[in-house]
Amino acid sequence: MFCLNDTMRYFLCPGKTDMRKGMNSLCGVVQNQMGYDVRMGDCFIFINRTRTTMKILHAEDGGLVLYMKRLEEGTFRLPAYDKDSRSYPMNWSSLVMMVEGIQDDPNTRLKRLKAFRNH
Repeated sequence: MFCLNDTMRYFLCPGKTDMRKGMNSLCGVVQNQMGYDVRMGDCFIFINRTRTTMKILHAEDGGLVLYMKRLEEGTFRLPAYDKDSRSYPMNWSSLVMMVEGIQDDPNTRLKRLKAFRNH
């Protein structure tokens, strides 16, 4: 339950997504714009116009799960577009790198807000 891992397929939706869309509307985007069926268990990633908010839609046994991440600082860097799949095909490690702001050189990261921690 509530788990994403490296055995799944990940697809970043092309274009900008209105983050007011909920599960049903995003399922429509997956089917009509990307040509996939969300019920197959793949993960579909949506990014807003300013590249500061991400939603991930995933079907699990028993229902749909919608994850959301909003950056307080910095932006998500998008991978290269693949015309054949009509999306930005990704794998687990490229998704983690995009969320964490890690670039090709793991020693450099895009700007992210540091979490406040109580010590």
